[in-house]
Amino acid sequence: MIKIISAFLLLSIVFISGCGKKQETVMTDLPGGIRGGGVFRINELENIRSLDPVGISDVVSHHVAHQIYDGLVDLDTNLHLKPDLATRWEISEDGLTYTFHLRDGVKFQDNACFPDGKGRELKAADVKYSFERVCDPRAGTLGYDYFKNYVEGAKEYFDEISLSRKENREPKINEVTGYIAKDDSTFQIKLKSPFGPFIFYMTLAYSYILPREAVEKYGKDYFQNPVGTGPFIFVDWKPDLELNLKKNPDYWAKDEHGNQLPYLEGVKFKFIKELSQQMLEFQNGNLDECYRLPNESFKEIVTPEKKLTPQFEKFRLQRVPSLGSQYYGFLTTGKIYNDVKVRQAFNYAIDRNKILKFVLNGQGFMGAFHGLVPPAMPDYDINKIKGYDFNLEKAKQLMTEAGYPDGKGFPDAVLQINSGGDRNIQIAESIQNMLKEIGVNMKLNIMQFAQHLDNVDAGRADFYRAGWVGDYPDPENFLNLFYGKNVPKDPALISPVNSTRFQDAKYDELYEKAISISDLKERYEYYYQAEQIAVDKAPMIFIYYDEHYRLLQPYVNGYGLDPMHRVNFRTLWLNQ
Repeated sequence: MIKIISAFLLLSIVFISGCGKKQETVMTDLPGGIRGGGVFRINELENIRSLDPVGISDVVSHHVAHQIYDGLVDLDTNLHLKPDLATRWEISEDGLTYTFHLRDGVKFQDNACFPDGKGRELKAADVKYSFERVCDPRAGTLGYDYFKNYVEGAKEYFDEISLSRKENREPKINEVTGYIAKDDSTFQIKLKSPFGPFIFYMTLAYSYILPREAVEKYGKDYFQNPVGTGPFIFVDWKPDLELNLKKNPDYWAKDEHGNQLPYLEGVKFKFIKELSQQMLEFQNGNLDECYRLPNESFKEIVTPEKKLTPQFEKFRLQRVPSLGSQYYGFLTTGKIYNDVKVRQAFNYAIDRNKILKFVLNGQGFMGAFHGLVPPAMPDYDINKIKGYDFNLEKAKQLMTEAGYPDGKGFPDAVLQINSGGDRNIQIAESIQNMLKEIGVNMKLNIMQFAQHLDNVDAGRADFYRAGWVGDYPDPENFLNLFYGKNVPKDPALISPVNSTRFQDAKYDELYEKAISISDLKERYEYYYQAEQIAVDKAPMIFIYYDEHYRLLQPYVNGYGLDPMHRVNFRTLWLNQ
């Protein structure tokens, strides 16, 4: 390593390997003991689908896009709201009007879509344009469903544009009336009815802000030519191989020491599909992080005390409870699992601690002894929900009360499960043995993931494996899985959210009351009451709450792991 000393900075030249080439980068010592420069190398196990905010419905695309774009509001590593492009916001007393005050001096990234290639300043009109695209069928939006029932004029806008395309004419409605650019630095959203969790919609990828010029220049190819206000600029994308980002020198944010963010010069995403191969590349120093650990070698890496074993202690281990729950769903409207006592019996028959210890090898946060909402949910006390402990005698008693003493007369329990997950199969086989203890013969029906989802949504699976990972940190995002009005009146139609087709009038009443309240503490009290009703009725077997594990190279700093595994490189730095 060559060191050059100047009066102000300590610079060092390092070489980072990538794609067989040596890449030179300058490392700079910055105030606060931080180093600037370097390229961070990360792997994703799946492919990216789109870098257009309206088309981002998968976590991998979000990981990349979050470096390119900003939203009005973001989340910190504890999943609490924090300002982003909006320095502050107000919610009216009636819960219908959200007013966002935009940050001064924010510029879009330099791009050929602008005159002379220089990015211009962000204005409220850009925010209005970005949100209207989410409600525009011409954009190929996947995020419209989040806003159609709440934002004033969103449904009318979407429906009129859809109709005008069908009739081959110009639309008569050209804006969403609930999106208002009051002036260049003030943006408002007006709702049709109060919806307490709405502020968290501002943290979704659909709510990233982009310039009209970029969409008009790149057209249908905008999804692979993204332009935002974020800390990194898109460079190139070679599908299945790699994607590269470079530092945005005009990014608006600075740290508490006055350093310009981001610290990195760039980011390289790789797309190795096998977890074991990813682990090998990390161990060989070709990756700077390894998110998720192979289940078969987990005990070789992590001790029962959740520390690194001597072989791996040169690395850094990050772990945090996931905002995710794993469960088996019952089709409550079917002929097999329409009896609540059967569903409760299955829940009592499951030894969740044994699954965590002997099947997951400790790679899980805790058994789901409470309900669906995981303990990682900010400010939500899961201990207020009484769920199911392992109680074999209680399970047998309930089966007898349901008319199936020792399981006699009960049909085979056919669990539909998706292929491609060894851990899921191992859990299923363990539960298969546990259900034998109450006389239930469980069989596995393994199929491709897409077909699995189709069957579940269509109500063609009486008993199925599923999991739910939060899109945003409000219990509503989990509890809407039990909301009766998410079930279509026609049983032939799909029910992709409430796939158990659970319905309870009192639950719906409490749920609706909760989401109408802006005050978080008051809203949570109604959530607790609603979730207890759902847990008592047992439309699912609640199995376990997940946990995130990530290994980092020892020189990686300033890179937090949050319960939603939101990737953020704004303050990441390399001590190389």
